Amino acid sequence: MGVMTRVWIVGAGGRLGSALGRRFASNMAFKLLTSDRDVPVEDSKQVGRFADLNHPDVIINCAGLTDVRLCENCPEEAYKVNALGARNLAVAARRIDAKLIQISTDDVFDGTGNAALCEFDDPHPVTMYGKSKYAGEKLVRELTDKHVIVRSSWLYGAGTYDFVDRVLDAAAIGGPIRLPGDEISSPTSADALAGLIEYLITAREYGLYHASCEGWCSRADWAREIVRLAGYSGAVVEEGAAGDTLRPRFTLLDNMMMRITGIYRMPDWKDALAAYLAGRQTGGQV
Repeated sequence: MGVMTRVWIVGAGGRLGSALGRRFASNMAFKLLTSDRDVPVEDSKQVGRFADLNHPDVIINCAGLTDVRLCENCPEEAYKVNALGARNLAVAARRIDAKLIQISTDDVFDGTGNAALCEFDDPHPVTMYGKSKYAGEKLVRELTDKHVIVRSSWLYGAGTYDFVDRVLDAAAIGGPIRLPGDEISSPTSADALAGLIEYLITAREYGLYHASCEGWCSRADWAREIVRLAGYSGAVVEEGAAGDTLRPRFTLLDNMMMRITGIYRMPDWKDALAAYLAGRQTGGQV
């Protein structure tokens, strides 16, 4: 057996961190290091100490303050976790010569257009969540050369209560489910995104990648597919306007860099959703 790659999953308790932990658990090429709130990303001393003691080869930053309303109400907390945390990890990564994989979001775009957004389109965040995540991206770019920034959209998966859980609970109760028909992006399974990240750990790839599942839908369309796959034939999904959701309206990501480099292809969002729900029914994850 060759030398194992030491991989530090930061924010290991969240939906993407959990998916990565499950995926890598049986990979004998990786030595897993995990942290959550026991090593707060906003504390530079604790981040530096963990990095120096464990000396990971790759750091995957899944940590983040993702509650959009909390970010609006507590902007300094948003910047502390999403920007300062990224900075601390970038500084540590540069010092120990580790590769940093920074997870970002489609919310760095304002959502006012109607065309898919590629890596060469200029971000213009309008929410505090989007602004703080974009600030984190910029700090990573400035502070360490060995980085990959991965933007994804509408992430779901085991680890935290999310959109899929809310729709399933509403369908089980009965009555109409009202969701925006004009909020457009691509639902992305944490398990599918974990597949790309596994590739990036050992690939000689750097820079910015969009990584959403292929295809697109509205929030209402997504809910309809969830209830259909779950077998709730009587559940009715009604369409409304986006309203005061604090989410950009149109953030469909184009995975252009993946396509033109030919390194990887994400699955279709419907296929990834079917695999995720099948995994839930059998008590496991795909």
